[in-house]
Amino acid sequence: MATQFDAAQAGGSRPARFASSLSVMVREFLRKPSLVGSAFPASRHLVDALLDPVDWSSARLVVEYGPGCGPLTRAILERLPRDGRLVAIDVSRHFTRHLRDTIADPRLIAVTACAGSAETVLARHGLGPADAIVTGIPFSTMPRRSAARILDVSARVLRDDGQLLAYQMRSTVAPMLAERFSTLDTAMAWRNIPPCRLYWARGPVD
Repeated sequence: MATQFDAAQAGGSRPARFASSLSVMVREFLRKPSLVGSAFPASRHLVDALLDPVDWSSARLVVEYGPGCGPLTRAILERLPRDGRLVAIDVSRHFTRHLRDTIADPRLIAVTACAGSAETVLARHGLGPADAIVTGIPFSTMPRRSAARILDVSARVLRDDGQLLAYQMRSTVAPMLAERFSTLDTAMAWRNIPPCRLYWARGPVD
């Protein structure tokens, strides 16, 4: 493993952390279902299926949209090199506070903001361009103009060889990714509640 930080263990025992995360996730889903997408955190099967195909050894900056209670956040930190940074952006201050309280890793920057402001967030922290963007935000439930803006911003903040990884319950995002990236691969993660589509979009198009 490329790092000595134990993101998986930070913030208490695994059962206690899971119970706390699930409580936060359900509460936020009931509060804003269109923004959270699901009351269930992403399963480890989904997380591994999405992240394992990627070579993280050279990644120095990763951006995560909609980290929620952090299952992908922890898994990215497990894979990220010591000198890497992970900027996790979520519209819910409850989620970003939960990340700060449960993940004791100096490589993590948790920011309360919308994904469409990623360019501004990175500039404010003197960071960029990004090697990868990872997201589970529900593009199918947001206005198309908002979804397009987020993907346009994403293409701008990524390196020329950068990639966007996404998991979605519906295929709404697929044609939008195809318009903005030179390569798009897809798969299904069946061992998740609910099953999700996985996307790997590479090479942002100007």
